[in-house]
Amino acid sequence: MGFGAVSPTRFFGFMALCLTLAGCELPVHKAVLKPVARPDSVAPPPVVAKPTSQKSAQLRSYLVQVQTAQLSQGLLRQDGGGEDTPYTSEMLARNFERIAFYNEYDRNFVRNGGRSPLRRWEEPVRFDVIFGEGVTPSQRKSDTYHVAQYAGRLARATGHPISATGVPNFIVIIAGEDDRAEALAQAARRLPGITLASLAALRDLRRDTYCVVAAFAGGDGAYVYTAAVAVIRAENPDLLRLACIHEELAQGLGLANDSPAARPSIFNDDDEFALLTRHDEALLRMLYDPRLKPGMTADQARPTFRKIAASLTGGPV
Repeated sequence: MGFGAVSPTRFFGFMALCLTLAGCELPVHKAVLKPVARPDSVAPPPVVAKPTSQKSAQLRSYLVQVQTAQLSQGLLRQDGGGEDTPYTSEMLARNFERIAFYNEYDRNFVRNGGRSPLRRWEEPVRFDVIFGEGVTPSQRKSDTYHVAQYAGRLARATGHPISATGVPNFIVIIAGEDDRAEALAQAARRLPGITLASLAALRDLRRDTYCVVAAFAGGDGAYVYTAAVAVIRAENPDLLRLACIHEELAQGLGLANDSPAARPSIFNDDDEFALLTRHDEALLRMLYDPRLKPGMTADQARPTFRKIAASLTGGPV
């Protein structure tokens, strides 16, 4: 895919009123004050979104127009596919080969479509979100919720441990034009073995690139992912932003390519579907099937993934 209100702080003032009564003698009482325990920590100040630049505001307006136009054309479907999008075991196997065994981009994010062995994670995947300073508190809350919910869905689809808790190895950056560079610097500091230079291609995005992901292999044979960074434009309106979460997080698990033949699928540049489909869940299940191993070529894996596709669709082997 070419993809706050701040809670009011109340201040309570306490005023002591001293009365002096003429001609009266008041008893004197000695007050005994009990020490008040100090809190262990002071609550952090509320998050306030930093004002955005004119460039960011113009980009936000443009992306709202993109989403409106796509919806008016029946694109960005959220139904996961239906009777109008049937697929067979042959189609599923063909789509899996094209999406899992080819690259969409090279390391400089230039489209090349070259072949690649199977790549995926072996250790548990743990997401965390870094927000740019221009992202409002309400958007942060919504996007954090969606990433956590989607992590659970990906875990169920793959059978692989995936969560939004623990020490992160998959950073999701949601930042605008004004603060993407700083967010990338934060990601580099938090991911062992990842440098800011290795993330340089994610800094300057074309206007028609709504989101992008880079996964890094550090395991045996350089086909086992150990870290990943997804960048999602904060200027995207709600549905485009959610679509980016769905596509980039799934691609960062190892489904690295798109195919114009894949349907119903988010791994297709036609933007017909916004959210992960039942077809895409089958692709993820195939990718993490223990009968397939990282580093296998398409020729080596083809007999196996054809059998898996047949078992998932009830089609012929």
